Amino acid sequence: MRLAGCLLASCLLLPLNACSSAEPVKIVLTTGFNKNEIFRLEDTSCTLPELMVYLTTEQNTYESVYGREIWETKSEGAGLEERLKDKVLAEISQIKAMTLLAARREIVLSPEEEELAVQAADEYYESLNETERSAMGVTNQLIEGMYRDYALADKVYRQIISDINPEISDDEARNITVQHILIKTVTENADGTISAFSDAEKAKCYRRAQEVLAAASEGEAFEALIEKYSDDPQGTISFGKGEREMAFETAAFNLGTDEISGIVETAEGYEIIKCINTFNREETDRNKLKIVEKRKDEVFGQEYDSFVNSLAKNLNEPLWDSVNMIHDDAVTTSSFFEVYKKYFSQP
Repeated sequence: MRLAGCLLASCLLLPLNACSSAEPVKIVLTTGFNKNEIFRLEDTSCTLPELMVYLTTEQNTYESVYGREIWETKSEGAGLEERLKDKVLAEISQIKAMTLLAARREIVLSPEEEELAVQAADEYYESLNETERSAMGVTNQLIEGMYRDYALADKVYRQIISDINPEISDDEARNITVQHILIKTVTENADGTISAFSDAEKAKCYRRAQEVLAAASEGEAFEALIEKYSDDPQGTISFGKGEREMAFETAAFNLGTDEISGIVETAEGYEIIKCINTFNREETDRNKLKIVEKRKDEVFGQEYDSFVNSLAKNLNEPLWDSVNMIHDDAVTTSSFFEVYKKYFSQP
């Protein structure tokens, strides 16, 4: 999913929201906006009420889990409220960009989908009390348009990824489980940088690794050696191809069950690996899903990113800066995306 970032993924339906490498739509300042117009992308725009539906939905979803005090949390100098605002802006700007991409691809909603948008809008709008309708500034017609936009974005995404083969072989997705002992040859500094040991210190580490390997080869319990010698608190790990450093991965995937590797040098230090399971069925099946999702992101991103880079993007900065969450006991709505999912979810 690509629409804004992983923090809010649980509130959204579209696979485009999770978290590919591409940046969300970036918007720059201009003038000459209509009343309540937050931003423009080419000839489409987002109004303040639309943004408030997204923002209020996310706000109340957070508060239902963490309580209202969550907005007091600070991160890297910015409050969570400001960070949430930015994410919501990215989400809705991507939806708007997708409607433009739908037009380029000549994708439209079917009569049945149009009717679903009407039904969804009726249900959501009727769920709002008068305070919520007034605070967000919404009408039934506006909600209907928002559901149309979301459905179009979903339809574009599904069309772009439709040719991806969902069948992944066991070998490609194979996930194994190993135990390992790490003798570090680097130091992690307080500022996040890495400093390598001197040659003399590395030689000492290598001799220790040789002693550990000898003890393992003579039958000493590997778990006990992990506890005694390893610099990595995670003694047992499961992983698939492409998830670990190549030297480590190659050595591990060439082991049979209960076999122990020689000394493997990695960027972190010297490793000794014992294979516990050469094929983890449950993890392999889970990895297949991750591989398919990664391919979807890659295929979608190639077209989406190129398209977005060509768009004129304009933000009504004074209006955007004035946007605040609604803090009112009578405003509790959080079902906008749930209602969408009810009407538009696909098997």
